[in-house]
Amino acid sequence: MKFVDEAILRVEAGKGGDGCVSFRREKYVPFGGPDGGDGGSGGDVFLVGREDVSTLADFRVQRRYKAKSGRGGAGKQRTGASGDDLNISVPTGTVVSDLDTEEILGDLSDVGQRLCVAQGGRGGAGNIRFKSSVNRTPRKSIPGEPGEKRRLGLELKLIADVGLVGLPNAGKSTLIRAVSDAQPKVADYPFTTLHPSLCVVRIETDRSFVMADIPGLIEGAADGVGLGIQFLRHLQRTRLLVHVVDIAVGENDSVKAVRTIESELMRYSDALGKQTRWLVLNKMDLLPRDEWGSTVDRITKALGWEEPAFGISAVTGEGTDLMTQAIITYLEEPIVHLEESMEF
Repeated sequence: MKFVDEAILRVEAGKGGDGCVSFRREKYVPFGGPDGGDGGSGGDVFLVGREDVSTLADFRVQRRYKAKSGRGGAGKQRTGASGDDLNISVPTGTVVSDLDTEEILGDLSDVGQRLCVAQGGRGGAGNIRFKSSVNRTPRKSIPGEPGEKRRLGLELKLIADVGLVGLPNAGKSTLIRAVSDAQPKVADYPFTTLHPSLCVVRIETDRSFVMADIPGLIEGAADGVGLGIQFLRHLQRTRLLVHVVDIAVGENDSVKAVRTIESELMRYSDALGKQTRWLVLNKMDLLPRDEWGSTVDRITKALGWEEPAFGISAVTGEGTDLMTQAIITYLEEPIVHLEESMEF
């Protein structure tokens, strides 16, 4: 299964221009000597991080890119023009690898960042380079070198402030609908969300954050089970993980669900397992309102949970305002302790 966040393309840098064999020919200068110039360098191929490009989908249509070659040298010691560099726009957050050597070439995490993925060939030498005291009329030149060719793998890691994690059907897509204008697909079967998506959660006119809806994980995801590691990598670019749990399965199973995701995050990478993660217990509307606080307390106590925890109903929207206000406060001032704002 292919996703728009991955692409394969072939790039080729420009060939260097050939050196020129030429001799000075002017009136009254019968033995002018060699004057063939060097060839110009071939153009390089660069990938450039762009903020206005959001996916790698365009590379499904065009997969081959080639920079301009350098011009050949000319008489009168004229060097050929170098080929223009080729700049290919990619979304910020794109990791570039050489598929043949499996080498990671770079990570375009900043807007405007440029990464040279193929160097142009050097221009060849003209015959003026071979003039010597014993060879006054060299007829030798060197052709330009070919440009580098590479088969590249591009992988886009979503960049968001907040990443939603949880088992399938935990209610992540419903939560996205409740706190933003996004309209992800919602259904009562697993893996409704098949592609990562971003939404903007706007608190006030000038206060907002970006939330990533990541497809549901299951046990064994770090080994490729289910949708597997296709999406775990996206979580590495978020500042905060929000762990959504379905409390409709019962408190014991809710605790097990949290442990399952914790295990998969840790197995994927230690850094991801230790990333700041808040707990959101969803579908609380199935319980009486006066039991919300005690339910959250029991589950967090069973988990030994020390980070913030919230009880919400994504369907009705109850509790989501408190959660989003706490998130924006954390993102704006990460050192602020939020325990005092977590009252039911």
